Parts: sequence; structure tokens; C-alpha cells
Amino acid sequence: MLTMASSAQPNKALVSERIQKLIKALSNGVYEREETIKLCLLAALAGESVFLLGPPGIAKSLIAKRLIQAFDNSRFFDYLMTRFSTPEEVFGPLSIQELKDNGKYVRLVDGYLPTAQVVFLDEIWKAGPAILNTLLTVVNERTFKNGQDVLPVPMRLLITASNELPDEDSGLEALYDRMLVRVFVNRIQEKQNFKAMLMGEGPAISQMEPGLAITDEEYESWQSHIDGITLSDAIFEKIYQLKSMIETRSAEEDGVDAQESELYISDRRWKKSVRLLKASAFFNGRDAINPLDLLLLRDCMWNSPESRQVIQTIIQDFATQKAFNQEAAQASANEAKVILEDIQNEILAELCMTFTRESMMRKEWFKYDFSTAKRYNVNHNPRMIKLVMLQQNPSVSEQEKGDSRWVYVDGDEFEKKIKSGQCDMYGFVNKNTHLCRFQFEVDAQQRLVIKDIANRAVLVGIAGEHGITDAQQAHWLKEAERASEKAVDAEHNLKMSRSSFHGALPHNFIDPQLPEQIEHSLSLATDAVHDLKVMIEKNAFRITQLSEYFA
Repeated sequence: MLTMASSAQPNKALVSERIQKLIKALSNGVYEREETIKLCLLAALAGESVFLLGPPGIAKSLIAKRLIQAFDNSRFFDYLMTRFSTPEEVFGPLSIQELKDNGKYVRLVDGYLPTAQVVFLDEIWKAGPAILNTLLTVVNERTFKNGQDVLPVPMRLLITASNELPDEDSGLEALYDRMLVRVFVNRIQEKQNFKAMLMGEGPAISQMEPGLAITDEEYESWQSHIDGITLSDAIFEKIYQLKSMIETRSAEEDGVDAQESELYISDRRWKKSVRLLKASAFFNGRDAINPLDLLLLRDCMWNSPESRQVIQTIIQDFATQKAFNQEAAQASANEAKVILEDIQNEILAELCMTFTRESMMRKEWFKYDFSTAKRYNVNHNPRMIKLVMLQQNPSVSEQEKGDSRWVYVDGDEFEKKIKSGQCDMYGFVNKNTHLCRFQFEVDAQQRLVIKDIANRAVLVGIAGEHGITDAQQAHWLKEAERASEKAVDAEHNLKMSRSSFHGALPHNFIDPQLPEQIEHSLSLATDAVHDLKVMIEKNAFRITQLSEYFA
């Protein structure tokens, strides 16, 4: 038996397991609706309302009818609104006998909305003001005024549905704002699910295990436990961070008043959403809200199909970049990259060959003083100069794979050819004696570059002209070490993020694609940090060898 005593603190692990089983039972045979059923069940358990947006004929009413099965001995009320619907059809007919005998205006509410635990109102925005104003009171206060009496309404879940949104300036904004969970329900997308739907005799709820349905006693007990769930300062900061992301995006809508923005979110919605997050934590077997719970806000903060897409993008960015403090790792990695870039810029400024541009009689050429360049005798040619690669590269020749450190070319021939701003030369790579063909050119900053095998420009220095001091080398190595420390910090922060993320799993209610996206983003970030560490190590090694390269 899965029932548990409600007077004592419930076993949260058993509660979570029970909710998992309940979701599975409720979702059986309702194709591609499990996520919607999850959210509706969570809303019911938190005492919140749901709005389903979608075209006709996509099982919106079936979803509502399934939810009644979650509660033991509960009543269900559903109604299709029209422009001609009357309060009597929703809240119950007037008692003629009571009016006749006692002159009281009293409704016979039994079997109508005021006595139902799960309520489904289709085409909600077609209802008239008399119905909607009374409904607003029911949603706000969970009470119904029947004559002189104020009756408690046992409604645990109100599901409203429509294929449209309320018209602007229709006076329905207050009721719409109280529909905390908003779900877009689409037609069946997957081919196999569509076939199963066509071939099946109709979805049937699976056999409920004894004690799986929620009793009134349990439901009431769980409400007090939900209130006791913790909202930590750290999670509050995450909520505020997400709020700021939405408001920043909203501010980008030029000329739109804040309250008229598609991304406007009332304080009421933020407050109501916290209880939903607490319910999510409790029914996942936890004592506190964690970052994964915050991703449920994706289905609470949109107002229109357009804003829904924007909110989904913001929540995805939040999930993959901030929810588990991934930005700390990113900040450390960025610092390492900046340090590495500064080292590289210093080396380039000190060692790269820079030409001057000269012209006469409409002729233009590039000039460099090769007189100070050291000459080498390579392969019986005493006129060779040594051009040192100042940046990492896969190779500058298809014939020699691997990092190219320097090349030898005939200095006299090179001096003549490079005047035009580009030339091809034959020479030797590193210490190898295989003759290779190289491409050189002078870039827009008038610096000499050699093209690698991917046709990327690699800046070049020339041996003999510059000497590298011990102080310069020590400074660059110290900075490389500092970059390495930042990369190690990034790696550590990513491990902390991954540990925190895995500790937040499993989750009964969020879209499973979101954890997959977080896992993927963490893997990409880990690979990027690994590549960064390798790059730093290669640069540190190159710095230690610069004296040899330029010797």
C-alpha cells in the first residue's frame, strides 16, 4: 500500500515515488501529453490554476478528466462556455422552493462548480461578465457566496482552455493573470504516436495501484508541508537573476511601456510561482527549492505565443549558463583567455616583422631592413634566413604535419619577392630537410604572415634582429602561469556546477530536454576548458623555447 499517515512528517522519498507512479498512470495512452499532465498535477498539488492554449480537438478536456483520477472520491465539473452561457449553468440553478418559502436567492450548487475538486472550463474567454466576476472570487478566495452564506469551495485545480487569448481591454486581464501555469498544447507531432492514436480504441487510464490516488486528508496535510519548504538566499538570488534577464529583454522593446510589454510579469505572479516551486521541491522529495525547480517558470511567465518563445529562450539561457553557477567557470575561463591574449599581443608587438609602405610614380612596394637578419647555412645555402612562427599553428606545409616553429628561406630571394606584398617561397620547416613551399604576405597592419595549411595567417618574426631578455621571458612565463591558474579555477568551478546539477536530479516535473541541454552545455564547457589548458601549456612551452627559436 502506498498511502501514508498524514499527521506525521511524510517520507519525502515515498511521496516522490508515488507522484512518479501517479504521473505515469495518468499519462497512459495520452500521446505527447505527459508534460502537460505533469504540470497540471503539480498545479493541483499547489492549489494553482492552469490555462491550456491550443486548437480544438487536441485532448484538452481529456487531460482535465484524467486529473480527477489523481484524487480519491473527488468530483469533476466541466463546461463549454458560449456567449449565451448563464451563471446557473456553472454555479447551479436557483432554488425555486427556497425563493418561494423563505424569499432567499439561493443556488442548488451540488454537482456544479462550487462543489467540485477539479474544474475544466473550455473556451473560457467566451463567458460573460457575470460568470467571470464570480469565478474570479472563487479563484482568489476559494469561496462562493450563496445567498447570505459563504461556502468554502473545495476546488484543487481549475483548468481553463481556449484556442485564443483574451482580447486587449476586455477586462479579463485579472483572471488571466491568475492562471499561473500556462501550457501550449499542440497537435500530435511524432509519426508513431499519430499512428497509435489512429489505430487505438482510445486512451484508457492504466489500473491504479491501491492507495495511489490522493486522499483529502493527505492533500490537506501536504499543503502545510509545502509551506515549510525553504527558499534559500542563494535560490532567491537566482530568481532575481532570472527576473533581471526577463526585464532586460523587455527593456529592449523600444517605445513600449513596461506594463504593456509582452514580457510584463506582475508581482502577484512571481509570488504565486514561489509556492509552485515549493510544491515541486516537496513532491521531488526535498526540503528546499533547487535550481531545476526554477525552470518550471518557463510555463508561468509568458502572456502570448510570441512572449512564450522569448521566455523559453531566456529560461534555456538561464539553465545552460547561470542556474548552476556556470558563469563562475566562464568568468575564470575568460580571464585566462584575456591573459593569454595579452601575452600574445606583447610577444607580437616585440617580435613580429613590420614593413613600411613606400610608393613612387604610382608604384607601391613594401620595405624591410634585412641587414640585421642572421644568415644560416642550410642545405649548402649560406643565404638562408630563419623566420619564426609567433603563434600556434597546425603546420605551414602539407608535407610537414605538426606545430611549425620556424622556416628557413633564401634571404636574398625573399627580400626581392616580398616587396610586392605577397610571394611563394621554397624552404625548410623546423629541423627537417624536406623542401616545402610556403605562402607569405604582408597583412593590413603591414606585418609579415605565413599561411598555415588551413589558410590562416600566422605572424612571423626574424631571427638575429631581436634578442629576448631573461626578464621578458620570465614575465611572459609568469603570466602564462597566471592564465593556467585561472583555467584550473574554471575547471574546478565546472566540476562544482556538474556536481550541483547531478545532485538536483531526478526531477518529476520539468521537461526532460532541459536537463539534457544543461548536461550538453557542461560537457561543451568542460571540453572548451580542456582545450584552453592545452593552449596555455603550448604557449608556455613556446615561450620557454623562444630563445632557441630566435638563436
